[in-house]
Amino acid sequence: MAGTEAATQTATGTETAAGTEASTGTGTTTATGTETAAGTEASTGTGTTTATGTTTATGTTTATGTITATGTAVERAVERALARLGLDAKTRLLAGQDAWSLPALPEIGLRSLVMSDGPVGVRGVRWTADDPSVALPSPTALAAAWDPGLARRAGALLAQEARRKGVHVLLAPTVNLHRSPLGGRHFEAYSEDPYLTGVIGAAYVNGVQSGGVGTTVKHFVANDAETDRFTVDNLVGERALRELYLAPFEAIVAEARPWGVMTAYNTVNGTTMTEHHQLVNEVLRGEWGFDGFNVSDWTAARDTVGALRGGLDVAMPGPQTVYGEALAAAVREERLAESEVDEAVRRVLRLAARVGVLAGVEPAVTEPPAPVDGEALARELARRSFVLLRNEGDALPLRPGAVALSGAAARDARILGGGSATVFPAHTVSPLDGLTAALPEGALHYAVGADPATELSVAEKGFVLRAVCRDAAGNVIGTRSAPNGQIQWMGSDLPEGVTLPDAAPRSSGEPPAGLHTVELTGTFTPRVSGRHTFGTKGIGAFTLAVAGTTYYDDVRLPDGDPFEAFFGSPEPRARVELTAGEPVEVSLTQVFALPEGVPFKAVSFALCHQEPVRDPDELIAEAVEAARAADTAVVVVATTERVESEGYDRKDLRLPGRQDDLVRAVAAANPNTVVVVNAGSPVELPWREEVAAVLLSWFPGQEGGAALADVLTGAHEPGGRLPTTWGSLADAPVTEVVPTDGALSYREGVFIGYRAWEKENRTPAYPFGHGLGYTDWTYESADVTGSTVRVRIRNSGERAGREVVQVYLSPTGTAPAPERPVRWLAGFAAVEAGPGESAEVAVDLPDRAFEVWDETDHRWSFVKGSYEIQVGRSIADRRITATITV
Repeated sequence: MAGTEAATQTATGTETAAGTEASTGTGTTTATGTETAAGTEASTGTGTTTATGTTTATGTTTATGTITATGTAVERAVERALARLGLDAKTRLLAGQDAWSLPALPEIGLRSLVMSDGPVGVRGVRWTADDPSVALPSPTALAAAWDPGLARRAGALLAQEARRKGVHVLLAPTVNLHRSPLGGRHFEAYSEDPYLTGVIGAAYVNGVQSGGVGTTVKHFVANDAETDRFTVDNLVGERALRELYLAPFEAIVAEARPWGVMTAYNTVNGTTMTEHHQLVNEVLRGEWGFDGFNVSDWTAARDTVGALRGGLDVAMPGPQTVYGEALAAAVREERLAESEVDEAVRRVLRLAARVGVLAGVEPAVTEPPAPVDGEALARELARRSFVLLRNEGDALPLRPGAVALSGAAARDARILGGGSATVFPAHTVSPLDGLTAALPEGALHYAVGADPATELSVAEKGFVLRAVCRDAAGNVIGTRSAPNGQIQWMGSDLPEGVTLPDAAPRSSGEPPAGLHTVELTGTFTPRVSGRHTFGTKGIGAFTLAVAGTTYYDDVRLPDGDPFEAFFGSPEPRARVELTAGEPVEVSLTQVFALPEGVPFKAVSFALCHQEPVRDPDELIAEAVEAARAADTAVVVVATTERVESEGYDRKDLRLPGRQDDLVRAVAAANPNTVVVVNAGSPVELPWREEVAAVLLSWFPGQEGGAALADVLTGAHEPGGRLPTTWGSLADAPVTEVVPTDGALSYREGVFIGYRAWEKENRTPAYPFGHGLGYTDWTYESADVTGSTVRVRIRNSGERAGREVVQVYLSPTGTAPAPERPVRWLAGFAAVEAGPGESAEVAVDLPDRAFEVWDETDHRWSFVKGSYEIQVGRSIADRRITATITV
């Protein structure tokens, strides 16, 4: 990763970037001018950028706080603390005391260490909308910005959020690769390319840890799909493992020194990752020098001896784990040596010292960075991630006149993917909200057009709810507000006065003391008249009543997935005719029972709802009528939580519901149709050449609608480039995610993503690196000095813009064994310039770009020879070339 974030940028002109937080990495930013522009957006990459003209000087951010504790001081404190611990205390420290934390050990001045899910926000220990978090755009969006400075700023904001919520370790980032487009959790990872993933991931980690908060780079390793994720054995060749799947982890360890890594559920080549001595102890710790702690994915640890000897330090969650008492017993029975336990304890104590919960030593960061405006950064990140895939006839920015907006996702935005990455922002700006605020009064007309949702969602809009907790005698023992219909209480996150009973009844035959039922109760005011559907999500005994009538009173049995209570499908239970604007009473009561197979006590269920389902043809006809009368038609299409979520993979790449029909009908009525694609990972766009413009907004976070208005109106340029190839499932070279006899073969080797598309000579809908802006660029020259490529480009359009200069390597002549891709990404840099201005970027090519993994000698081999350096706007739009011989 040589050269990454070691960028220097200079600019001259009439404006000065004031308020920029400083330079990223080892780079500097210099600007001269006569005006001040606060909040300047960064222009960064993996090289040096020089711009001349009259443009705003752009800078990069730093998130580095004041670091004072030396490694020697930390190690002395760790050894002092370790020497005072007995076996039972040591083994207790390696096991979660609940869902999210490790126990405090007051005898050594150790406070409880708290972990929380990310990566788009910091949920904290309370999984509820009652404890809101800033929600940033999806990781695919962050990667689409191709800007490590921006990723670092996002990390700094998340560190700030973590400190606000009392969190010491963020369970992020996810740096698995987009191997198959069917991967259901791809929105939570960055890219199909290991280099881009490593650059963005390292910047993110540096940002988080600069705020004194630890990270756990995950999921180590080859956790690239969700089907049978707990048990699948991924069979990965040594070369593919090194060049693709391990590569981002290696880069992040080298560039960011992460304080933690999370090992995955899956098995790799016959060994479960929580027991993988070779990959954890020999590669991660041995070869790469990783000195952080290794935590299991939740419930992934399976064997006490195997896990400890495989390099696993912490088994989460608790209190039921393979560590704790089981680990102490293994030592006493001489199945393990106490010295082996000590090594794991040292790593946990080192983490505790770094994050500031171990007495006697200063934390790694004693003064956090300057505060970050979360809303402003979320909006900036979103608009800079949007990818303009198509823009015929300069349909964007929007022209003056009437705008017809359609799509259910325009009104009820999908801002993030499903599963453990879910956070609850204090507010959400939908596309309808954003455009209403940005356009002149009366210019916007909205019609639903098509609704992608085919099932119920958690009760939210129109519901006013609270949770009432009762014991077995019916006494109220606690209450809590419920901003939506989701209850997820884990660990210490319970209403005041509420305790969870043991699983077994008392010997007297009386029910155990503590929580017996939770009732979600309140009112629902419909926004439309018709037959509304109500339902449940979760397992256990439920009673559902609407408007005084009980519609469901039965038990929902589990299907064997221990996380079904959290990620399972909602079930319809009642259909009730209601009138818009007339409130009705609703209640859902669950009899508490410990979810089977979940090793921690939790209360998890949801009241769900779906509005009346109107005739799809009528909805499309309404949208068409509005589009025909408008100057521009904007259609927002989206996936749903059933399409992109943790816990399952996708079956196809089609947009759900009648959304394709809506787009085609609107485009037929108005040739100036703009389609906004609200999806975290690739979907098929069969109508893409029938519309004027296609804009990819990813899962854009809480400020997505405001950012969309910024881009559609031309206040800002869409700044993103594709971090992953978009194409049809039929053409995609690598698609398999379903194991055969428990195993999934990565038989394609090093050929995934664009590498596979080019190897198979297939043309995708939109190639890796593709993205348009609102100006044009001319690539003028590329010169090579040593391993540095200097590229000169000119803004040949009529407005200021940002360009991502991409550098690919392609071997020339007869390729030596083993077979290599046609070309691969070796570096990139971004630049901003005004109309007519030129800019020069210097991209340093890392040594690893010229290396392959030798499966015979089991080492990296530098492949000498001649390479063509191909520079351009995407892997398919290469403008100029140069040659390098190494």
